[in-house]
Amino acid sequence: EHFSLDREKLLGAVTSQTRLLFLCSPNNPTANSFDPADIAYLVRNFQGQGLVVLDEAYIDFSRYPGFLGRLQDFENLVILQTFSKACGLAGVRLGMAFANPDIIKILYKIKYPYNINVLTQELVIDFLSKPYLKDQWVEMILSERTILAQRLAGLPFVKMVYPSDANFLLVQVDETEKIYNWLCGQSVIVRNRSNVNLCSGCLRITVGTPEENQKLLDALSYYKK
Repeated sequence: EHFSLDREKLLGAVTSQTRLLFLCSPNNPTANSFDPADIAYLVRNFQGQGLVVLDEAYIDFSRYPGFLGRLQDFENLVILQTFSKACGLAGVRLGMAFANPDIIKILYKIKYPYNINVLTQELVIDFLSKPYLKDQWVEMILSERTILAQRLAGLPFVKMVYPSDANFLLVQVDETEKIYNWLCGQSVIVRNRSNVNLCSGCLRITVGTPEENQKLLDALSYYKK
């Protein structure tokens, strides 16, 4: 119901040829975080067989702190993060991988020689010198996420607003395709995730600025079955 991780089922699917487990927490498009105890259990039980890659692109919006501070405890863990979400720098297309030194040495061998251009470097270095910008953005998104979830839950055609640890909401609605097309006609773009396993009837709605969220709510208020 809430997209929790079945760690025993996942490990049961591992074969002698499995070398990589890939987890996304907070997950996309479901917006939930996996229990840190389950993640740690998987990493430890896969040690000696392969790597566990943990995508934490949305970790800044989560109630959990993530695994970066625990990286030294897991020699087979690779953590992925990005400047695209909480930092608002999707246009620079820059991500990060954190792992133990032996894994990083291998990554250095296969990366492109000049994989980060000078303009990207300068922009990101400038951004990192102003950490308050990220803090302000995350604070606004978290506040707006709460307000938007409450407002959406009050609409008659909304069946479920799933708990979110990301900068978006997964919302189950009646007549998904009709609502999606209606919003497109109002110049409001969301994602129809009905074709994703376990997400039948769901829209993925990004949490925007107060003005953007109000435009979405106004458009939905005029929708009629």
